[in-house]
Amino acid sequence: METMITSTEVARHLGDVLARVKHTGEIFIVTKSDKPLARLTPIRSMKRGRGIEIMEALARLPHDPDFAGDLEKVNQMDRPPINPWG
Repeated sequence: METMITSTEVARHLGDVLARVKHTGEIFIVTKSDKPLARLTPIRSMKRGRGIEIMEALARLPHDPDFAGDLEKVNQMDRPPINPWG
């Protein structure tokens, strides 16, 4: 769906327009003096998946049996050092 919008309206409501582009995928044709000037459209760099598709994709990832241990090591290294004067 394409919505015609003047450049003035875009300037006044940019946040709302961008939210509609992001969340609904709406496309805007920006006009100036009643002539099309630009198209504001979402970037489709990644396919959006439904929940079940995402879960299935995660299930296909390779299993790393050492991941939990590695994560624990990272968590321990992230603790503040012991204060020798405390």
